[in-house]
Amino acid sequence: MRNLKNIFVDLSRFLTGLHPAKIALLGYLSYILLGWIFLSLPFAARGQGVKAIDNLFISTSAVSTTGLVTVSVSDDYNLFGQLVILLLIQLGGIGYMTFGSFVILSRSTELPDVRRGVGEAVFSLPRSFCIHKFMRSVVVFTVVIESIGAAALYPIFRQGGDPNALWSAVFHSISAFCTAGFSLYNNSFESYASNFWLNAVISVLSYLGAIGFIVCVDCWRMLRGQIRHITLTSKIILWTTIWLTVAGTSLLFLGEPSIRTKPADERLLAAFFQAMTSMTTVGFNTINISVLSRASLLVLMVLMVIGASPSGTGGGLKSTTLSALFGVMRSAMKGEHDVRFWGRIVPRERVWAAMAALGFYLFMLVAGTYVLELTEDFNFEQNLFEAASALGTVGLSTGVTPALSSIGKLIVTFLMFCGRLGPLTFGVALFFSKPTDASELDNDLAV
Repeated sequence: MRNLKNIFVDLSRFLTGLHPAKIALLGYLSYILLGWIFLSLPFAARGQGVKAIDNLFISTSAVSTTGLVTVSVSDDYNLFGQLVILLLIQLGGIGYMTFGSFVILSRSTELPDVRRGVGEAVFSLPRSFCIHKFMRSVVVFTVVIESIGAAALYPIFRQGGDPNALWSAVFHSISAFCTAGFSLYNNSFESYASNFWLNAVISVLSYLGAIGFIVCVDCWRMLRGQIRHITLTSKIILWTTIWLTVAGTSLLFLGEPSIRTKPADERLLAAFFQAMTSMTTVGFNTINISVLSRASLLVLMVLMVIGASPSGTGGGLKSTTLSALFGVMRSAMKGEHDVRFWGRIVPRERVWAAMAALGFYLFMLVAGTYVLELTEDFNFEQNLFEAASALGTVGLSTGVTPALSSIGKLIVTFLMFCGRLGPLTFGVALFFSKPTDASELDNDLAV
């Protein structure tokens, strides 16, 4: 017993000396490995079972909330295996550190310094947010929204003839809110392409997950009268989300040949859903991605690269980073030295972080595509789309994922893991060892 206590003391000292990004990396990695072990158990799969590399792929995809699959979730895994996948999605969606912090907070009022540092590394919080109260809100908000989502989806699946409507409702509600894109249907939601209510419920869940906990808590505090205005971060996130949705929907509605024969309302619904699912990185689809034109694939790739928002469940470069980059371009054209939004100066360190994030992201995207070009026999746009989907933790595919070689699966697995952690955070975890003083990063704008 004493030896066990000494082990925990030594482990605590070891973690204290690590950069928060390294702790986040080790945390996500531990969940992936644990999920791999459980999915590899003989009673987790159906029939002949699933190969070890495919179990690793699925575990990484679930923890990273990506949704790319090399095997069928419903055909190759039984109820136990599907439950493991769902738990991994939930853990990956709200962050591995949130659950541990919530348990600690149930017995105390403050977070240990190490866990607070990890929280500030995983959740890019503005200065006005209290980290431990914020994480309590994360868990409560998640449970409430996913429960409401499951209740709304149940009658839809039951009316659709699903014999396991309740399980499907729970599974897809969690998968949508965590922007995971895992589905119990092999064609995702193509069978529900014209079902308005299914599209609406999934979209609401996905948007709530993707816009981030910052915005949700911020709006809640304003409604309760605790603050007069939402933060600059929330304003940027909401406006960026609206404009990207409008732009993506319009381009797909006007330019995609495969949906032109649909009635106008169904065509608009399909265009909106596919733009939404790319931008929020939820990864569901109601139209066959493999038949989309190259122009439409390019639109989806741009939306996937931009991705969701900080402190949300989605991936991508983040909407606030995009806004900061536009601010830099505007300031450069005007000859200004400061980047401004709504009359407020964006701190220089946030601008640098946005530039660094873009650099790391593009480097990983190009490198991943290059290696896939060397190892796989698919078209360039298919490899690029696969790499962008994996790095953005989106889960959309042109249909090549199950046909990837073993090396290709490992490459995509690495990209998904890097995307979940964030390319910039991944780089910091690899190359920096000294913990960063959180006060140096405190600001009203999260990038």
